[in-house]
Amino acid sequence: MFSLVQRINALSIKAQIYTNVLAEAVISRGASKKAGGSTKNHGNARRKRRGIRVQDGRFVQKGTILVLQRNLIFHPGLNVGFGRNGTLFAMVPGTVRVTCEKPDLNMDHSWVRQAYGGRSVENMYKKYFNVLPEKQHQRFKLLDKI
Repeated sequence: MFSLVQRINALSIKAQIYTNVLAEAVISRGASKKAGGSTKNHGNARRKRRGIRVQDGRFVQKGTILVLQRNLIFHPGLNVGFGRNGTLFAMVPGTVRVTCEKPDLNMDHSWVRQAYGGRSVENMYKKYFNVLPEKQHQRFKLLDKI
């Protein structure tokens, strides 16, 4: 009889262990990802590739971009246009020449006001981009002979 009671106690203990293990297995939560946090590292943006596009002495066609700039660093000279975004471009085909000159500034222009407002330009020299047009031919015909 005593062995029967021991077996019943042993079985009841095993049953309690199994129910506790099963209960923990059902209640316990698996390792799942809840919500991801935000990051402040948003990758590397591509650079804008601003600066001088055509070097001194190079031949360019009309409309060729000479300089891309964000601030007024280089100034337009002879036969060079100034775009809305500060781009310098060739207005005629010819050879590029870069010179260092005293600036003759037009303070009515918004870019000039932003760059030089309130500054003295007496002892200042700036780089100017010029395009010297290609030489024209010297062969002419009189209209009377045609």
